[in-house]
Amino acid sequence: MKGFRILLMAAALLTLGLQDSHAQNDQEEELSLDKGNVDSQFEYVYQKSGNYRSDGKLYEVVRKISLDKLRQNVMDTLNGFNTRAAELKATIAGHESTIMSLEKKLEDTTNSLAQVTEEKDNMSFLGIAVSKGTYNAILWTVIAGLLILLLFFIYRFRNSNILTQEAKTNLSELETEYEDHRRRALEREQKISRQLQDEINKYKKQK
Repeated sequence: MKGFRILLMAAALLTLGLQDSHAQNDQEEELSLDKGNVDSQFEYVYQKSGNYRSDGKLYEVVRKISLDKLRQNVMDTLNGFNTRAAELKATIAGHESTIMSLEKKLEDTTNSLAQVTEEKDNMSFLGIAVSKGTYNAILWTVIAGLLILLLFFIYRFRNSNILTQEAKTNLSELETEYEDHRRRALEREQKISRQLQDEINKYKKQK
């Protein structure tokens, strides 16, 4: 665990170095303790600090509130690295679990394949173990039976369709014949009515 922390610190220092390079390329970036990377915050504290010389040595005077703020920001950054490291460890653990599960499934599949290979000459039909040849014979018999039934139903359907068409044709002819008969009956009725009227008129004239 200690080595892991050292590795994280090295990564953080490397990140800080990269951030320092980006900060130098962006001279217009505003320095602040509330935003920016850690390097820019150190630069901000440095610029805001005073200095004095004592015994030939140069000292920097930093405000305690700024130092505390900078310390908190650094701790937050390190905590972020630790959180990310924990997330990566959890992801790795999940991947390892997935790999173990896949290995178990692969083993089960291999065993099932071996069992199927051993039993390839025997097949189960309705819970009864039969030889492959017998199974194929039963299967093709069932298929042939279903095909015969299908052809029989197609034949019955076509016959029914033909009978239906004949019935419609006969009905149409019967309706036509009925209309002709009704028309002829109406004509005869009109003819008889005219003859009756003529006889009535003749009778009246004779009186």
